[in-house]
Amino acid sequence: MSPGRAAGLPGMDTLMTGLGLVESPRRHDGRLWFSDWTHGRIIAVDDAGATETILEHASLPLCFDFLPDGRLVLASNRERALLVREPDGSLAPYADLAGLAPAPTFNEVVADPRGRVYVNGSGGTDGSGFVALVTPDGSARVVAEDLAFPNGMLLTPDGTTLVVADSYRNELVAFPVAPDGGLAGRRTWAGLGEDNPDGICLDATGAIWYADVPHQRCVRVAEGGAVLATVALDRGGFSCAVEGDRLYVVAARWPGMDRLATFRDWDGQVLRFDLTEPAESSEPAAREA
Repeated sequence: MSPGRAAGLPGMDTLMTGLGLVESPRRHDGRLWFSDWTHGRIIAVDDAGATETILEHASLPLCFDFLPDGRLVLASNRERALLVREPDGSLAPYADLAGLAPAPTFNEVVADPRGRVYVNGSGGTDGSGFVALVTPDGSARVVAEDLAFPNGMLLTPDGTTLVVADSYRNELVAFPVAPDGGLAGRRTWAGLGEDNPDGICLDATGAIWYADVPHQRCVRVAEGGAVLATVALDRGGFSCAVEGDRLYVVAARWPGMDRLATFRDWDGQVLRFDLTEPAESSEPAAREA
């Protein structure tokens, strides 16, 4: 569908509607790529609203990123593996993840310039969350543990720091990246009060945007936690991506974890905000106590 301006929210366009649980927005080759977990699809949409289904693969979650050679790599919970999309459109094994932890759910994926891939996962909300490193030879090892519920992740452009959104500890956690890809010396990059960060992205100034499902917003914070801007939504914000002065958000209704498997009324959307336009929804806001 063509993008449309939403009433009451200056600076916002709706690029797509009628989706399921949407995640993993990535700007790539001039389009926004994202996953629709509910329908098992990865979709690309351009700024005019033209769409293309890139692949179909049933997995919940269904997160992905791009390798340095441009190939798409995704975490498949069905296969308990990383899969890579080959030039002919087929999915091929990239790494076996089955031995990393007992029955984990693999979630976010971030690739670095060397073709190494970080994937996080969790067996629950009790500190069993982890980050694993997968190298191009297919080997995988856990490089960080003791995360309550690891969600969004990002690498800084210089590749020296990995940041993880720990949704249930209400913080962004930073790890220095060692030459071999290992992680050590964790620190709290930003405490977020009562907010529950999901997908995250870094802007050109070094600030981080995070999407928050239960509080229905996206928030821009500086290191240390100072709130720089807030964009209000009318449904859960699952993840976001920034390119220039535009913020892209994937959002959907959230039923709660207990209804995740049976809920159908997601009404997922892909939204685009012009950050140069003044709007009530993008004014700086104080951190909630």
